[in-house]
Formats: sequence, C-alpha cells, structure tokens
Amino acid sequence: MRLPQPLVKGTLARRYKRFLADVVLEDGRTVTAHCPNPGAMLGLNQPGMTVWLSSSSDPKRKLAFSLELVEADGGLVGINTQHPNRLVAEALAAGGIPELAGYETVRPEVAYGLASRVDFLLSGPDRSDCWLEVKNCHLMRRPGLAEFPDCVAARSTKHLRELAARVEAGDRAVVLFVVQREDCQSFGACHDLDPEFSATLLHVAEQGVAVLVYACEMNTAEIRIRRPIEWLR
Repeated sequence: MRLPQPLVKGTLARRYKRFLADVVLEDGRTVTAHCPNPGAMLGLNQPGMTVWLSSSSDPKRKLAFSLELVEADGGLVGINTQHPNRLVAEALAAGGIPELAGYETVRPEVAYGLASRVDFLLSGPDRSDCWLEVKNCHLMRRPGLAEFPDCVAARSTKHLRELAARVEAGDRAVVLFVVQREDCQSFGACHDLDPEFSATLLHVAEQGVAVLVYACEMNTAEIRIRRPIEWLR
C-alpha cells in the first residue's frame, strides 16, 4: 500500500482528545494533525518523538495533515487504524496470506452479528464462507513482542464472540492481527490492559476461530503485509 507522497517529517508536541496531535514541522511551524487512531497509542504518543504526516489539499477537510508513522525503538510504526483493511485487501488479492488464499469472492463490510459489519467475507464454491475480522496492532512493550489491545477494547471482544457464532453456524471465522511494525517476532494479548479480551481470544480459539498474526514491512513510501509471526497463548 502506497502512502500519500511526500510525507512531511515533524516532532510530536502532544497528542490529545484522541484524534488530535500538535506537530512541529522541520520549518518551525506547529500544525494540528488528525490522529486516525482512537486507542491509547502507548509508547507512541510521547512529546519529542519523530513523526511523519500525510497532507491533503482537499478544501472540505478541517485538518490538512494526518499522522501516519511514528519513529520508535529504532524503526517506523504505523498508527493509522484505517490502513490494515487496505493492507489486507491488497494481500488477499496478491495471495500474500496463504491461510486465506483460494476464495473466489472477497466482500468488504458485510453485515452480521448484533448490528456489526465484518471486515471481509470470503466465499467460493464448495467451501464454507470465511468471516474475517482485521485488527490493527502497534504496541510493543517487550522487545520483539507485539501486543493487542493497548486499552480496553470492548468492541473487539464483541467481534470475537460474533466470529465464534459463525463457527457454531458451520462457517469459518478468522481474526487477523496486522502488526504495523517490523521489529516483532511474536504476538500476545494484553491480559493486564484488557483481561476480558485476552480471555475471550483464548476461548474463541478453542471454539474454532482461527487466529492469524502478520507483521508488515515499513518505510515512508509504502507499507506491505510481509510475514506471519507466532501467537504466544
């Protein structure tokens, strides 16, 4: 997935009200950027961190800049939670996720469960439908270990239960964690930050929901889903 070019480099002054970030650009200007991430952004929201912004000339936008990448732990981390679905769509089209290959039709945003929409519904002749939920992951508190979530994630827990219901109905269901960073070799659920999500992930996996975790290749020009990493239960 190509990022809008060119990205603009700056220094984070503060992130606040969930969706706003003040950034000092290299020319000395301070701009307010949209922060497309409703989570806590633990470890990625400290003043003084180097960040990269995309810009837009659309007159309908309230804010011209959007926060895309943060430099942390010696590498780039993607914080835009809108990107993983696009990354997965590209990877599915290219056959980049072998566990999800071979389906004839990929439909995004299909209604299911209790007033929810699954990220993708994969279908094909002579095989069960596959309900696919995609989750963005960027937290790393221990070297090499990606974690999700970075705050209480009640909506994500609800999605897990809805996937389990699809398995019970005879379909296939998958939750795919997209790690927008290169420096992780394994993945774990954050029991200390959201014990209900952690317990539910284990429970639905035992019920037949498949858990996949893929790390990305990152640079300031593009992001690509690149390799699977291990889920540590």
